[in-house]
Amino acid sequence: RSPNVSDPHCFVLPTLAPLVSCPLDVCYLCSPKDNVFGIEFTRFKIRDLDTGTILFEITKPPHGNVPCDKWPNESTAGRFVRYQFTPAFLRLRTVGATVEFSVGSKPVPAFRMIERHYFGDQLLKSFDFDFGFCIPNSRNSVEQVYEFPALSDSLVEEMIARPYLTRSDSFYFANGVLVMHNKAEYAYNGGQ
Repeated sequence: RSPNVSDPHCFVLPTLAPLVSCPLDVCYLCSPKDNVFGIEFTRFKIRDLDTGTILFEITKPPHGNVPCDKWPNESTAGRFVRYQFTPAFLRLRTVGATVEFSVGSKPVPAFRMIERHYFGDQLLKSFDFDFGFCIPNSRNSVEQVYEFPALSDSLVEEMIARPYLTRSDSFYFANGVLVMHNKAEYAYNGGQ
């Protein structure tokens, strides 16, 4: 099943991320301390590109505006999210995901994300996006276009019936070195 990476000095290259064949249930492939560039995601929006309809939007509150007991535990804070969509989401073909992020005092060379989506242990789709060079102390915004595969009716029914079994791993690299690893789970039974 999922590999268990216990070596905190594990070195993951972009060429290895596409070889991950199932979601990483039990581990993150890097520590929050590996984010030496101070990359922080501050806003995320998903929209249907055909209609322009906003399907999901979240903005991180400014530092100090949320009591400490409201934050997730430190090991997953900002690294794990759960989404709930309606079944109609599974019929969309093209979705835009706008992400806003800030960068700390170091420039980020060749910032890249490889994202792998699964249902159970079945790979649904892999995405590879280049953010490019990010200047230090900057705020950045980019919309990535996700083209989803056509899903069979039986797979759609199963994905609706089994919420949060659809998962993703997002691997973020700077100059070919893994600096962040985020996870998400998805449910498609919203509005039922």
